[in-house]
Order: sequence, then C-alpha cells, then structure tokens
Amino acid sequence: MGKEDPNGANNTGEQKKHQLKRAAIITTCVIFVLLAVSIRFHFYIHPLWHYTAADFGISTIYSGVDFNFNGIDDFEDILLGARQDAENHVKYNSAYYNGGYPPDDEGVCADEIWRAFKNAGYDLKAMIDKDIAANTGAYQRVDGKPDPNIDFRRVPNLKTFFQRYALSLTLDISEREQWQPGDVVTLGRSHIGVISDKRDKNGTPYLIHNNNQIGSREENVLSLYSLTGRINGHYRFDASLIDENVLIEWDWID
Repeated sequence: MGKEDPNGANNTGEQKKHQLKRAAIITTCVIFVLLAVSIRFHFYIHPLWHYTAADFGISTIYSGVDFNFNGIDDFEDILLGARQDAENHVKYNSAYYNGGYPPDDEGVCADEIWRAFKNAGYDLKAMIDKDIAANTGAYQRVDGKPDPNIDFRRVPNLKTFFQRYALSLTLDISEREQWQPGDVVTLGRSHIGVISDKRDKNGTPYLIHNNNQIGSREENVLSLYSLTGRINGHYRFDASLIDENVLIEWDWID
C-alpha cells in the first residue's frame, strides 16, 4: 500500500477555504452592485429636486372650463385629484365590488382616474356606463356584456372612452410642450396614469400613477415607459369640445 500524503488533507482544506473566500468576495460584490443600482434607480425616479414647465420655457395649458365652479380649471383639478389619490397611498386591491366603487382606502391605477375626475366635478363612472350602454360594440373589453360594477375600472374601457371624447395627443415624449398637467396616459393594456406638473432635468414630466409602489406614486418614469414602447395613449379631456350630453356631474349629495 502507498503512503498517504500528509499534506493532502491540508491542501484540500486550504482549497476549500480559498473557494469559500472567493465566493464570499463575489457575493459581496454582487450585493454591492445591486445596492448601487437600486439606489441609483431610486434617485432616478425620485430625484432630490424637480423642475417646472417654466424652467424650460414651456407654457402650461389651462382649461377654459371649471366644471365644478370651484375657481380651479378642469386640468388642474384633475391633476390635484390624482395627486391626492397618490398621497393617500391607497392599498392596491383589484377586487370586484357591488356598486363598482372600492373603499376610499383601496384601489388600482384606474381608480386614480375616476377620483381625479371626481375632483373636477365629473362622474366618470356614470359617463362611461352611459356610453357603453349606447355604444356597446365600441368597447371590445366589454365583449357585449356591460357590467357597471367593473367596466369603469378597466383600462381598455377608459382608453376607448378617451379615444372617443378626449383630444388624442402625441406619444413622443421629446415633444415636451405637448405633455401637460392633467393629461391622461395609457401604458400597455392594463396601466394608466395622470401627467404631473413636475418635470425632470430634461423637461420630461413625472407620472402620477398607482403601480402598488411602496414610496411616492409621483415618479420620473415616463422615459422608462417610452423606452419600452408602452406609451400607447395620451389624452386631454377638454369639456369645451365635448357634447354636453356626454358630461355628467358628480352627485355630491349622494
């Protein structure tokens, strides 16, 4: 029988220690890189400071309509309503509710929209329900079976409604002056938000949206959505250009 190498066990042990040390260094580097990327991304979508349209010589467009007679034009009311929903940080819940409306502390991206319009005095649910009842075939997502309990909370239906009655605007974010506070933006098939009056260093506006974020829901993400080709609708609800029979006032008494 051959003699065992007395240094063999030691060499094996040293190799294992070296491998473990190397793995620990690699793991630490990966964690550091991921942390750095995460921090950079956080400060990209939530910069420490923001700009306004005036900083870029862009004129803010105001609505000629004050539907709820509160002294604030519709576009600003829609903006403020969306921001209020974002600041309320409602729990993300896509449940089905009899009567349609979720509790005040719950909602999804689409709920931000009707709440924003409510702040301007409009009953968006009633307007959509009425239009679906009269033009069911125009709403593919309804599939011939209107359901007032959920139709107004489905992004494809909101998109169809705005295509029918709102101004359709550019999808190109480089046309910075075309992106105005209170505009509604659809993103892919199932997401929607409202344009902010805040802008990034390039003049691109922030987006107010409910994507189940832990932190702020007013974010510098429009460029990211543009890069991924998800911006597929950009609308401005100008009531002065819409048949008054389409417009329905929110019933504050009820």
